[in-house]
Amino acid sequence: MEDLQSISPMGIDNKPMIIAGPCSAETEEQVMNTAINLANNGIKIFRAGIWKPRTKPGGFEGVGQDGLEWLKQVKEKTGMYTATEVATKAHVEAALEAGVDILWIGARTSANPFAMQEIADSLVGHEDKTVLVKNPVNPDIELWIGALQRIYNAGIRKLGAIHRGFSTYGKHLYRNQPQWHIPIELRRRIPNLPIICDPSHIGGLRELVAPISQQAMDMGFDGLIIESHCEPDCAWSDKNQQVTPDVLNFIVNMLVIRDTSQTTENLTILRQQIDNIDNELIEILNKRMRVCREIGQYKKEHHMQVVQTGRYDDILRSRIKLAEEMGMSGDFMKVVLQAIHEESVRQQIEVLNGKRTNL
Repeated sequence: MEDLQSISPMGIDNKPMIIAGPCSAETEEQVMNTAINLANNGIKIFRAGIWKPRTKPGGFEGVGQDGLEWLKQVKEKTGMYTATEVATKAHVEAALEAGVDILWIGARTSANPFAMQEIADSLVGHEDKTVLVKNPVNPDIELWIGALQRIYNAGIRKLGAIHRGFSTYGKHLYRNQPQWHIPIELRRRIPNLPIICDPSHIGGLRELVAPISQQAMDMGFDGLIIESHCEPDCAWSDKNQQVTPDVLNFIVNMLVIRDTSQTTENLTILRQQIDNIDNELIEILNKRMRVCREIGQYKKEHHMQVVQTGRYDDILRSRIKLAEEMGMSGDFMKVVLQAIHEESVRQQIEVLNGKRTNL
């Protein structure tokens, strides 16, 4: 993919490309109101979902082709470029006919090679179109690269990737875990591939959009795709992660864009990795405590004492030995394990005393 071209319609160097607009096109008034406010704040590319893939049936699945007419009006009245998600051959054909400038392919679709090939085939002969491919829902970089290659093989050279995080089970800090090492590896393998960050879907909450956007800039991402709605709390889909055009303007103006480019991981990226690992450590410890509470419930039901000295001694010996084999200090690991054990005992005692459940 050495012959990839710039995906920025504006051709502005050293500035992130910002794609913004509502999660879903809901009404003509909502689309135009949001677009005009975004345009007044300098946003050049307007995004809106026309067809919305939903996890379960019954939810709002988009207005369909009627929304394409609204995107045409956005272009006519504001001069903005337009972008929307496509998932089928019919979507591509309708979007191309409507003159949509940028097509993006969602995480559910990029995980399906059959769907990706259908979309790629429908793009043959439209080499001037810009296409962005979101990462698959699961953290599989080969699947992501495969999806990009199918579009590339169709002749598309204005090709980019969107990092929107990866789905996971259970309660987490982020809606979709960023796993930043995966887009970093994608950049290493395909250095000239533009990568756009989707902080709205990574965070899942509007208050996380700004910090995630800055993290993406610190890592050298080429742009951001952010959900912005004129009345986020009234949005028909994903209202919690959308920001108003004015808030978006503040976020964009506060971004710090580094003026140097590094070919290897710089200090900012390494520190971000530490932050991500710390978050993972907290989540793992939370899982461990949940198991400890289940053990506390079992001990309560079987009239067993909380502290099992033999078991604790075995844990200390085995874990300290393993830590030392990995180059860590045995004394350090002992302190860590003692702190974990103390908290585990405390939570089990609460279960025994009926102060909390094992959930």
